[in-house]
Amino acid sequence: MSVTIDITGLPHERIVFCPSPLAELGNALHALAEPGHHGRLHAWTTATSGALEPELADRMLEADFMWRSTRSDLLMPARPRETLAEELDDLDRMDDEKFVGAALEISCSTSHYPKGLPSPLVDPWSRRRALDLAAARGPHQAAFVERMLADPTATRAWIRRLLEDCDRAFFADTWRRVRVQLAADAQHKTELLRRKGLAEALTAASPALSLEEDEQSSRIVVDKLLNGRSDARGTGVTLLPSVFGWPHLFTLYGPGWQPVIQYPAATPEIGGAEPVETVRLRLDALTHPMRMNLCRNLSRAAYSTNELADAYGITAPEVSRHLAVLKKAGLLITRRRGRYVLHQLDISVVARIGSDFLESVLR
Repeated sequence: MSVTIDITGLPHERIVFCPSPLAELGNALHALAEPGHHGRLHAWTTATSGALEPELADRMLEADFMWRSTRSDLLMPARPRETLAEELDDLDRMDDEKFVGAALEISCSTSHYPKGLPSPLVDPWSRRRALDLAAARGPHQAAFVERMLADPTATRAWIRRLLEDCDRAFFADTWRRVRVQLAADAQHKTELLRRKGLAEALTAASPALSLEEDEQSSRIVVDKLLNGRSDARGTGVTLLPSVFGWPHLFTLYGPGWQPVIQYPAATPEIGGAEPVETVRLRLDALTHPMRMNLCRNLSRAAYSTNELADAYGITAPEVSRHLAVLKKAGLLITRRRGRYVLHQLDISVVARIGSDFLESVLR
């Protein structure tokens, strides 16, 4: 499963690594709304939440559907600016149709609107549908969509005031601390792109990003637990580094939007992200009762196939089949000692399965 972005013929100058204050503010708001996703930010989320004025905290709660479970397209600019004010100005200049479409996607899960569906701003049936979908999501979504369809301009102003107040309350100071790191990360990836090519730059950004090429086409592949396709040949691709985004890897690829990938900026604490298929193989390998029993022995010492067969009263070929599954999943350390091949559970890999699984589903 993956998201693929067609970049056939796209010059590297159209592939941009650049930080975005608006995107990072969206990540910070998400971390405050879902601190359980961001254990490494525990000190920051606790201190920031505790210092919020009650009135601002209430307004953030009212709007948290824009960043709690996913991320609004409005918060992932394809053309990042130096300042939050400049990016909010760009948001103000967005036409109503595009603004409403992005807002409906996040508040109503309406990304499945068929192409050519009339705008809810002018079509009564589309309007009723949007309101019904929003009501099913919750009262905050319902109130937001009703207000937005009645007055998109006032709704934009409401969003901007909230983001500006969050900036004054906590984000401006945070951005001053992280922007240098994000700019350095983006510059490093840009240099890799120029000197060593796109494949190297993508892998450096995240092990979940890769480049696939054949004679006819080139594609950026984002390893995620979903399938999606986008075409960047006429627009370009923007990659946004993030300190507050880890462990999420966001990909914006909706129709009419320039593809944007937001990746965790490199830090000494963040290791490689296992491919989704590897995590799946490891979980599958450990679900079989006999393999779990074998792991009990293999976690304590190195065993040969015959020793395990004797211990569990099964044949050596049966043990070999189970060991092959565990080995394919990368869970075993195998070494030869004289005439014998010994197998042992790789404790460090098994210990990471919980966090690897969590990072895969949060990616």
